[in-house]
Amino acid sequence: MPTIENDVKLDFKDVLLRPKRGTLKSRCEVDLRRNMKFRNSGKEFTGIPIIAANMDTIGTFEMAISLNKHGLLTAIHKHYPIGEWKKFASNNPDVIKNIAVSSGSSEQDFENLENILREVPEIPFICLDVANGYSEAFVECVKKVRNAFPDRTIMAGNVVTAEMVEELVLAGADIVKVGIGPGSVCTTRKKTGVGYPQLSAVLECANAAHGLEGHIISDGGCTNPGDICKAFGAGADFVMLGGMLSGHTECGGERFGKNGKIYQKFYGMSSSTAMVKHHGGVAEYRASEGKTVEVLYRGDVEKTCLDILGGLRSACTYTGSAKLKELPRRTTFIRVTQQTNEIFRMIEVEDTQ
Repeated sequence: MPTIENDVKLDFKDVLLRPKRGTLKSRCEVDLRRNMKFRNSGKEFTGIPIIAANMDTIGTFEMAISLNKHGLLTAIHKHYPIGEWKKFASNNPDVIKNIAVSSGSSEQDFENLENILREVPEIPFICLDVANGYSEAFVECVKKVRNAFPDRTIMAGNVVTAEMVEELVLAGADIVKVGIGPGSVCTTRKKTGVGYPQLSAVLECANAAHGLEGHIISDGGCTNPGDICKAFGAGADFVMLGGMLSGHTECGGERFGKNGKIYQKFYGMSSSTAMVKHHGGVAEYRASEGKTVEVLYRGDVEKTCLDILGGLRSACTYTGSAKLKELPRRTTFIRVTQQTNEIFRMIEVEDTQ
């Protein structure tokens, strides 16, 4: 029989961070870098734990170069040929430490992963990415990749519940991707009715992963720097961004003029646009679970990156957290019915100073 869980599940829009007394004199004193050791690979990471999503419009080599300047990571999309990987690695050896090679769960994906890691063995992270991380086949895929690459740090998902996080960690994942349906160009919730409010998913999944010395990524649902702060406050070890990084010079996607302005295409990897591009069309047995949008072109990603990092430092200051690592311990969420004053929502002018 169907059941209903009556306990409240919350999203980023449902809460605010409560300010707390602290000793910091300035935002510049906040340390956003994290040092983590991973359960299954035994490797360590030091840097700012924000990741560009492995979408072909976001997870590009150009994005990796730009984000690496600030110690951020990029999950490179899985559609680059081997030759481009070799050229990128040869020209940017310092960037390799902050990238992940992406793969699906098919045999062809595994062969492509083997070929890339054979040619560029310095890559430290593997991102195993499927829409539905609840299948036995995906668990077996994680085990297979762990056995094949025991010294690589594996990100795997997506899931939204504690028990599946535990299963993936025990299968060999070091970092579990958490999020089903919250992405800006994801239509899974509309097409399937499946999903989980992102804040509650992060809270519950982080607790499960940390109990096994694993880690999680909050993947999707962030619409502004404040949402990223809430994700870290809820216990996320990493936050993965797609839509917030769209529309930049470093992104893939067609750029075009319209009504005197410049736009850039951004689409989900389960959209008909992506499936036509990479697979020749949408298979008869499935439906598109993503959409294509036109994003106003925003120039280089540098300004957006600094805006995100500045917001994160401010959140740490407001909560009395000298380090990003301290933010979950200093976090108290307040449930709200409204976050912002929207009186000038329709006539907002961007501050260019």
